[in-house]
Amino acid sequence: MASYKPTKITVYPKLGEKVTQDTVYWKNYKAPIQIKEFGAVTNINFSPVAPHNFAVTAFTRIHIYGPFSHEPVKSFTRFKDTAYCGRFRSDGQLLVAGCEDSVVRLFDVNGKVALRMYKGHTKAVHVTDFTSDSYQILTGSDDYSCRLWDIPNATELNAYQEHTDYIRCGVTSKLNTNLFITGKMETAAPPPLFYAYVLISVMTLDHGQPVESLLLYPSEGLLVSAGGRFVKVWDLLKKGQPLVSLKNHHKTVTCLCLSSNGERLLSGSLDRHVKVYNTTSYKVVHNFDYAASILSLALAPNDESIVVGMTNGILNLKHRKNAEESKEISGQQRRRPSYRVFVKGKNYFPKQDDYLVSKPVKQHLAKYDKQLKKFNVSKALDTALEAWTRLKKPEITVAVIKELDRRGTLKNALAGRDEQGLSRLLYFLIGNLFDPRFAPVLVTAAEMILDIYQSVIGQSSVVDRQLLRLQEMLEREIDYQQELLEVLGMLDTVFASSLPRKEVPCSAISKSNGLTQGEGRLQLQAT
Repeated sequence: MASYKPTKITVYPKLGEKVTQDTVYWKNYKAPIQIKEFGAVTNINFSPVAPHNFAVTAFTRIHIYGPFSHEPVKSFTRFKDTAYCGRFRSDGQLLVAGCEDSVVRLFDVNGKVALRMYKGHTKAVHVTDFTSDSYQILTGSDDYSCRLWDIPNATELNAYQEHTDYIRCGVTSKLNTNLFITGKMETAAPPPLFYAYVLISVMTLDHGQPVESLLLYPSEGLLVSAGGRFVKVWDLLKKGQPLVSLKNHHKTVTCLCLSSNGERLLSGSLDRHVKVYNTTSYKVVHNFDYAASILSLALAPNDESIVVGMTNGILNLKHRKNAEESKEISGQQRRRPSYRVFVKGKNYFPKQDDYLVSKPVKQHLAKYDKQLKKFNVSKALDTALEAWTRLKKPEITVAVIKELDRRGTLKNALAGRDEQGLSRLLYFLIGNLFDPRFAPVLVTAAEMILDIYQSVIGQSSVVDRQLLRLQEMLEREIDYQQELLEVLGMLDTVFASSLPRKEVPCSAISKSNGLTQGEGRLQLQAT
C-alpha cells in the first residue's frame, strides 16, 4: 500500500519590503541592549573625542557610558531637581547641563562636583550648548530668554529677550562663534535665528508647530526643525526659504540627528518610530520600531551605535556588527565532514547472501492530514477552520478545501453543520473570498454552501446577516470590476489614439482588394 501524501500547501508570494542598500545597512545591528534609567531619558549626547563616550540625561542624574559598557563609567548626581540637556564640549573634557532649579552647571568629565555654576535665569533651563570657540555657553530657559555665558569668568555676556514662550531647543554653529539658533514652544512657533552680541534676531522662520528639536547640517547651509508631526528643512543661505516638509510620523517628532556622512537624516517620535530619510530625495529609506515613545536619539561616529531614550526610562543601545558577524550564516556553523566520511564504503560490493534492511521513516502529519488519512472529511475541515489557522494561515484552510474538492468530498464536508459551524464557514468566506489568491477555490465552496443551505435561510438571524453581508460584498466587487473594465477600455482608446500612424508602403497594390491592377483586369475579362 502506498504511503499517504500530505496535503500540499501552496506558497503564495509575500509583499515584503524591498531590500535595498539602506535596508542592509541599517539592519546590520546586533540585538538591542536595554538599560533602565531613573526617569525619562530626555537627552543623549556623544563625545566628539575617542572613545566616544555618551552622556545620558535622565531625571536628576547624568550618566556617562562607554561605547560598549552597560554600566555608567561616570555619574553626576549633584542636581537638586530634574537635569536637562547634558552636552560635551568639542574636546570632550567639559560637560554642561541645565536644571529645573534655573542653575546652569559646568562639569569636568574627570571630576565629581561642578566647576562652575551660572545663575541668572529665573526658571528651568532646558537648552545648553558650547559655542564653536569653546569659551562660551549658550543657555535657553522657560523664562523666555536665552543667554551667553563666559566660561572662565563665569559671567553673563548677553541676554536675548525676544522669545514670548518657553525655549525648549537650540543649537550653536560649529563654524561661526556668533551664530546660534533657538526654538520656542508657542503654537505657530518660529525658531528665531540670532547672532550673538546683537539684541535683535536676524531671521525668523515659522515652523507652524511648537518646535521640539533643531539640527544644522555640517555645511550649516541647511537647518532642520521638528515640531508637531512635521520635519521641515530650511535653506539659510536663501533667507530661510523652506525646502521640504516631511509628514511621516503620526505623533509629535521629538528628536533629530544625522548619520556620520550626512547623507541620512533620522527623526524620533512619540509614535515609537525612528524614520531614516535620504537627504537627497527626503524619502524614508528605513524604519526602526521601539516599545515606547521616543524622547531622545543619537548616533555614534561612523554609525557604530544607535542610542534611543524613551519615556519609560529605558535606554536602548544597538551596536553595529563587525565584518565577521555581519556574514549571513543560516543556522549555526556546522563542522564539515572529514574526507574519510566521503570515501567510506566506496569500494564495497554487496555479496550474494546480503539482505538490505531499510530503516522506516516516521511520517509526521498535521491534524487535518491525519483526519484526511482516515477519510474524516468533516473533521478535517473543522481542524482547518480552527481560529489560529484560519486567521494566521488562511492558505492552509484553502489548501484543505482544495484537496476535498479534488477528492469529490467537499460537498459532504460542508453539509450537516449547525449554526455555529456554518457561521464559522461564512466568516472565513467573507474575509478571504475576494482575495485573488484564494478566490478560484473559495468561489466553488461558496456555491456549494448556498446550494446546500438555501432551504434553511431565514431560520437563523446570525447566518442571515452573514449571507446579506456576503451578498453586499459580492455586488460591490462586481461594481469594482465593471469600473476597472471601463477604465481599461478608456486607457486602451487613449493609448491607441496617441500612437503615431504609419503608412505601409504598397507599390502597385490596390488599396481596395490588395490585388495588382493586372490581376484585376484578368479577373474581369474572365467573368
